[in-house]
Amino acid sequence: MDFEDIEEFILSKIRESRLPGLSIGIIKGNELVYARGFGFRDIDKGLPATPRTIYGIGSITKSFTALAILKLAEEGKLSLEDPVDRYVQVKLNPLGVVTIHHLLTHSSGLPALGYAEAYINGVLGLDSNWLPLATPEDVLSFMRNAADWAVARPGEKFFYLNEGYVILGLIIRKISGIPYEDFVREKILKPLDMDRTYFKADEVLKDPEVATPYIIDKEGRHLPSKFPFGITSDGGLLSNIIDMARYVSMLINRGELNGVKILGREWVERAERGYIDVPWKIVSDERYGYGLIVSQDFYGRKLVEHSGNVGVYTADMAYVPSDRIGVVIMANAEGYPLSKMGIYVLSKLLGHDPSELRAFMIEEVNKRLEGTYEAYSGTVKISIQRQGDYLIMKSVTKYTEETTILVPDEVRRDYARFYTLMNGTKIPAEFFIEGNRVTLIYERFKFIKRE
Repeated sequence: MDFEDIEEFILSKIRESRLPGLSIGIIKGNELVYARGFGFRDIDKGLPATPRTIYGIGSITKSFTALAILKLAEEGKLSLEDPVDRYVQVKLNPLGVVTIHHLLTHSSGLPALGYAEAYINGVLGLDSNWLPLATPEDVLSFMRNAADWAVARPGEKFFYLNEGYVILGLIIRKISGIPYEDFVREKILKPLDMDRTYFKADEVLKDPEVATPYIIDKEGRHLPSKFPFGITSDGGLLSNIIDMARYVSMLINRGELNGVKILGREWVERAERGYIDVPWKIVSDERYGYGLIVSQDFYGRKLVEHSGNVGVYTADMAYVPSDRIGVVIMANAEGYPLSKMGIYVLSKLLGHDPSELRAFMIEEVNKRLEGTYEAYSGTVKISIQRQGDYLIMKSVTKYTEETTILVPDEVRRDYARFYTLMNGTKIPAEFFIEGNRVTLIYERFKFIKRE
């Protein structure tokens, strides 16, 4: 296959979001058919990113934790319907019994407590809110009054809960009798020959090809930072494209790779069921499984994916079991969402135009709307800039700057309607797109975009 379109897309998004470096691998069946790096793993030293470069994979770690739990269930050592407090002394929800299934699917009814966000921001020096939780036991102490925070019965509502996966790590340790990290290493990493996938700082320090983690500041500067080592079962793994390709191949092959069985087929497929709706959509129908996000309508196929973000590293893995294809992407900063990049790549591999998906169509239209607009005879000038799915409208004079947020209401390729609020009333901003001409009707004015 020709990968030129994919490479052009990746390079454009790296430039646009100022990512320092990125590595990508494309999997077909058992084989890594494409692997390369873009940009730098270390800017100051001029070292390039490669398929062997080590990055933090963040919450993709949750899929390893879920597989470890499923392994114990397969061996009859626990049931997914077991109450959590049978294994860990923690009260989570006075509205009902929280089970292992609820933690796996982020459906305990407990909203996020923010431990991971506060911990990462504190370690990276991004926030003065210091929360030194060094062990899973520290997290349990932090959660002592968590039950008061519950807002729904278990199973009713999705709340992404890092703390739940910390508890799952403790359950794995309790039942197996060995540390969580050792269990994952012995049951998943070693059998798959993932010998450069790490939990601990001393392991990472010995590796010669670790990407420098960066924070991109408000001015777009690349500030060298560090990885927030500590609690692992919700997001602590570091890996590389080659190792992660083996992991994705195992999932594509229903729990086996090269004659080595990690988990039974029925348990992998149980992990890939969508149990509860998630709020963020790229395809349209995403639901959360066990450490995996699942769509059943990706061009009529099942798509399985998960991304990860620890502030200074981002990652995504995604695969289509029916076509036995997958992709792994890792970067050494926050930038363009790698989950969207992974879905773009899989769309191309399946022979589809990614702009068929609404998320990419909106991105394409919003980019088209960016620019400088003028009213009649240049009397009034404004600028339109993208910010995520929103548009920012600015009117600037020598001494003043007025900023208005435009919220999308209806977006098509030939027409887009946004709105803002004025005195509590919705005021529309309508864009009419005709070839190279874009006209904006807003409040009392008609504006024409100037190329």
